[in-house]
Amino acid sequence: MTKRTWDLVLLGGASGVGKSLAAARIAAGTGAFVVEFDDVVGAVQELTTAEQHPALHLFDDDADPDTPTRDAADALPPELVLERQIATAEALEPAVLGVVRNRLTVPVPALVEGDYLTPAVCARAVALGREAGRDVRVLFLHEGDADRITANYAAREPESGVQTARAEVSARYSHWLATEARRHALPVVDCRPWSTLPDRLDRALDGRTAG
Repeated sequence: MTKRTWDLVLLGGASGVGKSLAAARIAAGTGAFVVEFDDVVGAVQELTTAEQHPALHLFDDDADPDTPTRDAADALPPELVLERQIATAEALEPAVLGVVRNRLTVPVPALVEGDYLTPAVCARAVALGREAGRDVRVLFLHEGDADRITANYAAREPESGVQTARAEVSARYSHWLATEARRHALPVVDCRPWSTLPDRLDRALDGRTAG
C-alpha cells in the first residue's frame, strides 16, 4: 500500500476523462474510502424543486417528459450547456463543503470525486482542512480533446452510441476547470499519456508537481 500523508482528497474533472478509474486506483493503493459526489447531487436534486432551487434543475426537461434529459441537452448549443453546467456546479458548492466538513470529523482517509467539484470550493476545502488540522489535497484531471472523450464514452457506454455533442461540452468544461484550478494554484494533471498517469497522480498527491 502506498504511503499516505493526506486525510482527504478531492478529485475533480469533467465527465468522461477517467476520474472513476483514477479514484479507484488511489483508493486501492491507500485504503481510502471513495465518495462519489454524483450520489450527493442526485440526493440534493431529489430533495428540491426547480421553484425552490432553480440552479440545481437547469437540465430538467419538464416541458417534454418524453424526452430524456441528456437528449434534450444535446440539442442545445454547447456554450449554453457549458454555462448551465458551471452554474449547477457553483450552486452545489455548499453541498461540497457539507461533505468535506463531515469527512473531516471521521478518522478514515477518503477521496471525493465528481464532475461538480469547482476549483473555488476545493480551495475553500483545503482551508477548512488546515483550520481543522487535517491535510486536504486536490487534483483536477484534464482532457481537452473532444474526440478522446467521445472514444471514452463509446468504451464506457457503448449502448448510447456516439456522443459527440456531450463530449464537446465535456472538453470545454475540462478546459474551464483546468483554467480555474490553475488560478487557484491547484494541481492539474493531464490524462495523457496514459502510461505515465499513475506516477503523475502520485507525484501530484505528494505535492511534487502542479501537473
